[in-house]
Amino acid sequence: MSTVKPTLTPCVPRQKRRDVVENDEFAAFARRIIRAHGRRVATGDVEALRDLVALSANLDDAIGDAVIGLRTFGYSWAEIGQRLGISRQAAQQRWGGQQ
Repeated sequence: MSTVKPTLTPCVPRQKRRDVVENDEFAAFARRIIRAHGRRVATGDVEALRDLVALSANLDDAIGDAVIGLRTFGYSWAEIGQRLGISRQAAQQRWGGQQ
């Protein structure tokens, strides 16, 4: 049995930015897939139209998850709004209720 007394862990500020080198390439890949899906629908695959439209809802959900994750990671509404070209108030109104 251990006799070590628990101590308080000092609050270490989190780093705000993680360097992930594949983000640009990953986003470009996702854009290519979505455009290819649109071209497939345009060639007469009417059954896939609903799936293509559903991607919009999936993208909105993913953006919400990303914003909430960034807030948890320590980013302010002002920083998020700046990256999106909107005010901090607009960002908070759009995604603040999802927290």
